[in-house]
Amino acid sequence: MGIFSKNFFSAEDTAAALCTSPGGAISIIRITGKDALDVAEKVWKGKRSLREKKNLRRVLLGKTVQDEEPCLAFYMKAPHSYTGDDTVELQCHGGSIAPGRLLKAVYAAGARPAEPGEFTRRAFLNGKLDLTQAEAVADLIGARSDVAADLALRQLSGRPGEEIRACREILLSLLAEIESRMDFPEEDLDWKSVPALLSDVEEVREKLEKLVSSRKRGAILREGVRLVIAGRPNSGKSSLLNALLGYERAIVTEIAGTTRDTLEETADFRGIPVHLSDTAGLRSESSDRIEKIGMERSMDSIRRAEVLFWVADLADAEARKDPFGALEAVPENVFVILVWNKSDLFPLPEAKKRGVYVTGTGRKIPYVRVSAKTGEGLDLLLDLFRETVLEGGEFSSGEWEVSLRHAQELEKALSSLAEGALVLEKEEWELAASSLRKASDHLGGITGETVSADILEEIFSRFCIGK
Repeated sequence: MGIFSKNFFSAEDTAAALCTSPGGAISIIRITGKDALDVAEKVWKGKRSLREKKNLRRVLLGKTVQDEEPCLAFYMKAPHSYTGDDTVELQCHGGSIAPGRLLKAVYAAGARPAEPGEFTRRAFLNGKLDLTQAEAVADLIGARSDVAADLALRQLSGRPGEEIRACREILLSLLAEIESRMDFPEEDLDWKSVPALLSDVEEVREKLEKLVSSRKRGAILREGVRLVIAGRPNSGKSSLLNALLGYERAIVTEIAGTTRDTLEETADFRGIPVHLSDTAGLRSESSDRIEKIGMERSMDSIRRAEVLFWVADLADAEARKDPFGALEAVPENVFVILVWNKSDLFPLPEAKKRGVYVTGTGRKIPYVRVSAKTGEGLDLLLDLFRETVLEGGEFSSGEWEVSLRHAQELEKALSSLAEGALVLEKEEWELAASSLRKASDHLGGITGETVSADILEEIFSRFCIGK
């Protein structure tokens, strides 16, 4: 069973799964494990043998044994494969019937169904990937924006793992020196001074703190933000939703209160995944029972929002005096952007299309003037949205934004480093060694060098079958 619990099959088995989405033109079935070639030869035949050395890593044309359907075969001998084990990939016609038949034959020939994430798990166990790279595979599959995909690819490159291992190597070197002081206290060895040891600890601490600081942006770029569009009835909320999405998602009429329920949609705004909600209009009171229910749901959405686009109608004199009058209270924990709609009716110079509105309580809320009808100001709104959620920061092509799991391990490592620095100053070597060892183990938990079986199970169980 190796490093995994009973929920995972043995890495010694030969496993197979469909690696492509059902319904496509071509389907790929991957067979991996010590008997992969034997299994493949029971279900595939061609003029050339997969076993011939000259045919290694070459795509061979043949047919399935059972149905004599055209099928390509590709053999990769261990360790030169994605999983690091012997692997054969079979490419057949797509749809559901042809690959289903072939996969059934593969199982009958001796392979078992692969578990979720098993191919990547094998790659990790065989040293083809570290744990940060393995997690990046899942992030890439689940990416909902170009930026999220770029982030996953950067992590998949291995550089993040290299940074963590470099920090861990410094700590292991310090640990070795401290332990030598304890083992040979009477020897006059060429030990580093205490200030030099503390300098090394500080170097690692600074690097780890920089990584931890990227956690919030990492969550935004990977998981997205909850964005709610709200405002008074007939202020143009649904028109703004349609304009931002680029298609007619919501019904728009001149009748106030057309939107009675919350509409949900996903989008990509300036590289940031967005969970978008268009809500029913809010007014101070209503005698319409259905409208009241819609307004209650609107308030629930606003309370759960991370960003709120509050839409106000420039053509409405009451809204110009108090754009937030229909909102009981502007949530303090929500980023709010005031969107003055229908700017096409009140043209202004470019320099005045963006500014800050001060509420009666003194809260400063950024605003943008837009026209959902003409599209004017939408680029300014999306720029302001990006600045708001990233707090003015930008995502550089060379950066690595840590995930929640990585941040938790980094914070534990930083705590242990802080403890270690205090006892190092006092030359309490045994306590210092214990603290540095803990910090090193937490860093190893990120790359997979000291990770527990339970954590590995949890990580790989989130993968889809076929990866």
